Amino acid sequence: MFKNGVTKYYLFALSLIALDQIIKLLVYYYMQPGLLGEIKIFGNWFKLHYTLNPGMAFGLTLGPVYGKIILSIFRMIAVSAIAYYIYTIHKTAHKTYLWCMAAILGGAIGNVMDSTFYGVLLQNAPYDSITPWFHGQVIDMFYLDIWEGYLPDYLPLWGGEYTALWPIFNFADASIFVGVLIILIFQKKFLAETVPTEKAPANEN
Repeated sequence: MFKNGVTKYYLFALSLIALDQIIKLLVYYYMQPGLLGEIKIFGNWFKLHYTLNPGMAFGLTLGPVYGKIILSIFRMIAVSAIAYYIYTIHKTAHKTYLWCMAAILGGAIGNVMDSTFYGVLLQNAPYDSITPWFHGQVIDMFYLDIWEGYLPDYLPLWGGEYTALWPIFNFADASIFVGVLIILIFQKKFLAETVPTEKAPANEN
């Protein structure tokens, strides 16, 4: 079952979840938030920067009050659907496609755990949350500081604002991003090499 079945993809997702949680907890316990705890890895463009994300991946948010609960419930439904999807296609789908889906699953569950439990276990829910459950803030730490500064005033929406070109993200975000990116790049190959569920009958003529 491990060699030819679906188990290895779930174990891969589980290993990504474990690594993601280890990194986040190390950041939580051993780094100071913000600029004071910032660690430069490659000059000024790649740094470790401990920050809390109350919303979705890459700092996006979803409405006030009940938006976080809606997001958390949606994430739970999504990871359940992905896990079931992997199970239903593991015999016929391209193996690399399955590894990518497992990476997406692992990354999604990693962030679901933060938003579900960190508000209670790490007490990092915003002070105005209606409950600490499902309002935990995701720990982000990888900062690709490609460019930051003030955008020209004539630009719509963000004109005149101080903006960083690249957001801060975590290992779970990276797992999802890499999985989706590989699928987008090689989608034709994955579709072309999908194993048919049934062999066509031989031509008797």
